[in-house]
Amino acid sequence: MSNYLGYSVAELEQLKGFWTAKEIEQQPECWRETKAILEQNSAIINDFMTPILAHRDLRIVLTGAGTSAFVGRSLSPILTQQTQRRVEAVSTTDIVSNPYQYFAEDIPTLLVSFARSGNSPESVEAVNLANECLSNCYHLVLTCNNEGQLYVASKTDDKSLAVLMPAQTNDKSFAMTSSFSSMMLSAFSILGIGERKMKDIESICKYSEAQVKEINKFIGTIDNTEVNKVIYLGSGGFKGIAEESALKLLELTAGKVVISFDSPLGFRHGPKSIVDDKTLIFVYISNDPQTRKYDLDLLAELRRDGIANKVIAITAQLDDQVIAGDYWLAEDMQDATDAGLLFSYILVAQIYAFHLSVKLGNTPDNPCPTGEVNRVVQGVTIHKFNK
Repeated sequence: MSNYLGYSVAELEQLKGFWTAKEIEQQPECWRETKAILEQNSAIINDFMTPILAHRDLRIVLTGAGTSAFVGRSLSPILTQQTQRRVEAVSTTDIVSNPYQYFAEDIPTLLVSFARSGNSPESVEAVNLANECLSNCYHLVLTCNNEGQLYVASKTDDKSLAVLMPAQTNDKSFAMTSSFSSMMLSAFSILGIGERKMKDIESICKYSEAQVKEINKFIGTIDNTEVNKVIYLGSGGFKGIAEESALKLLELTAGKVVISFDSPLGFRHGPKSIVDDKTLIFVYISNDPQTRKYDLDLLAELRRDGIANKVIAITAQLDDQVIAGDYWLAEDMQDATDAGLLFSYILVAQIYAFHLSVKLGNTPDNPCPTGEVNRVVQGVTIHKFNK
């Protein structure tokens, strides 16, 4: 019988956490299937992207709502560096309320929409607004649902291309897990450049299955008895991962834990005042030599302060600062780019959120059964846009 995150199927069904646990653990398989889909459709994707990328003044906007928005926030710094282009992450929830501010420049634009269901009102409206405000806008839709409005609409639009993720990434659980990472892998593959990109993807798939089991063991060693605050810190793209990590824990614990995120350098400018003896801090450590110096400086400072309950380094490389305290090591990824580490690091946060949710007596598959928050957002009124 199958076992997910250390629980039997029967146990998970009783905990109402089967789908969340399965969808977290299935991600390495999903990434392999996503890679295969991209390879099978490479000619179509290249035919669509080549003329778009020929625009020297192209603006690329990565968008989505909630977790889907954090795909863009995790990737935008990395893709900016790789492509030497203007790549920005702007959530649909910002675009819909302020379209003239975010589409102020009428220049060639590629709007990359990340959407698990493709039915969120803001995601659908953001596409409409981009077309109304911009005279030359293209759409790349990365979605998990072939029946979603975004996917269906793209099929009849010459300036749109939709790429469908594997069917099992359309998470049945409330929290986005395999959908998040698979859409992130797709965007990295389509928009990233160079041979190193493919090596990163191969490394992600190669090492991730073993990492899931090792992370699960590691999370089991964390004593949460005296913890009521959790903070995630990361630089560059890892700040986006930190934000998604914070949201995942907030969702699965239904707000029972105080949660925050920031960059290591930004944390000193006020947010650090939240730390007390009931605070657990995760620091995502970069493999980039320059960035890593700043990450390790704050890691050492937090440990030296001696205030937090625990400070855990999430890293792919070992050095004196890391091994001076608690850490989790992404083994065999010491030479990976930070793009590759995004996938390993988010697994840590997802698995931790699942186990803390269970410990607090929540039902992970539906952590808000009273309905104030829903799998696909409800209650949004889209107001007519007067151009």
